[in-house]
Amino acid sequence: MHQLQKDSNRQSDETTSVSELKELVSEFVSERNWEKFHTPRNLAVSVTLEAAELLEHFQWAPPGDEAIDSHRHQLISEELSDVMAYLLSLANVLKIDVASSMRAKMQKNRKKYPVEATLGTWKKPTE
Repeated sequence: MHQLQKDSNRQSDETTSVSELKELVSEFVSERNWEKFHTPRNLAVSVTLEAAELLEHFQWAPPGDEAIDSHRHQLISEELSDVMAYLLSLANVLKIDVASSMRAKMQKNRKKYPVEATLGTWKKPTE
């Protein structure tokens, strides 16, 4: 049994690496012999489907209603984890280093959305 799985009660974002999460997903897939189904296309479709299920929890919420009870919070947490699992599996299949990719993308976003042009507004800066 994977160490992360054994110690799941003691794990947190602060103590778990992206690599450990990628390995957890990889082991889950491998134990079921699902690698043949985990093509980039199938995984990208699955990300979208799971993201839609996540969005369902916010459907018909009144504007500005941010109250989320503990049961709903748990359901949202599970859907978010489904999305993450498929994203991590896609990263595994495509051999994407998530941390370096994320850092590079945020650097690109800093240039695209400079603080002085975007501070406190949702509008994109004009080109």
